[in-house]
Amino acid sequence: MSAASVLFDAPGPRARARHRVIAAAGVLALLGLLAFVVVRLADPANNQLTAEKWLPFLTPTAWTAYLLPGLGGTLLAAALSVLLSIVFGLLLGVGRLAPQRWLRWACGAFVEFFRSVPVLMMMLFAYYAGLFALRISGPLLPLFGVVVGLTVYNSCVLAELVRSGVNGLPAGQRESGLAIGLTPFQTLTEILLPQAITAMLPSMLSQLVVILKDSALGSMIAYLELLRSGTNLAVAFANLIPTLIVLAVIYIVLNSLLTRLAAAVEQRLRRGPRAIVTQSVTAGFVPGPAAEPDVPETIMPRPDDRPGRRREPRRPRG
Repeated sequence: MSAASVLFDAPGPRARARHRVIAAAGVLALLGLLAFVVVRLADPANNQLTAEKWLPFLTPTAWTAYLLPGLGGTLLAAALSVLLSIVFGLLLGVGRLAPQRWLRWACGAFVEFFRSVPVLMMMLFAYYAGLFALRISGPLLPLFGVVVGLTVYNSCVLAELVRSGVNGLPAGQRESGLAIGLTPFQTLTEILLPQAITAMLPSMLSQLVVILKDSALGSMIAYLELLRSGTNLAVAFANLIPTLIVLAVIYIVLNSLLTRLAAAVEQRLRRGPRAIVTQSVTAGFVPGPAAEPDVPETIMPRPDDRPGRRREPRRPRG
């Protein structure tokens, strides 16, 4: 049975025709809305899509003084946040699965609290904490606020991915580790955790896209990232709409590259030696019929060999 048939019935000819009509109408509506926006922006009264608005992007100054430094700041903050989020996410995930109840509760409270707090609020809190408590100053202060805010939030998300990946493994994995003499912690770190990370790696890589996009919130605390540098460029050359379009294209390209990387890793895992583990955790593993155990044939005693009965000797023929 296919996965599609489990979720919904296959549409008939009329339903497929109706779906095509609805899809075509939706596409035409979106194209009409896009054409209306382009016409309004190209109106001489608005003066947003004229050729002189795009000329700054053909000069080296717009890239060397604005866009490239902002892109470098975005990649730096995202890279630091990714590394720290992976480390703390694994620690929190292991803590939520630890045998000690107090450790599970502490990690669970931390994860549930900071998953409910907006990322921008955590950036602001880290910024002012670094300013007044840690006495951080200069360009390092905005970077500190962005990295701490992104790390705290995304490490909690990765911890939940690790926990769900371990809990999604077959129960026999844990039982096998305990049966061969491993402690619960050794079973978690040596048997369950490697399989869970392998299975949840595509989802973890997809989280990189979220980190990269959320780094744009650093513009609220004066961090020089791509969005803030683009805003400075738009103020300098008075071309806000073209600048936003260029920034959107840059973000789309970066996120598309990360998405392709996640898809390539997922395909690699499905073809690798642990593909069965990945499918069992992410898609639901349905085991095949178990083989019947080899039972030795039972030698039935002859009627003459029953206990309590005397066996008469055979007489020779002839």
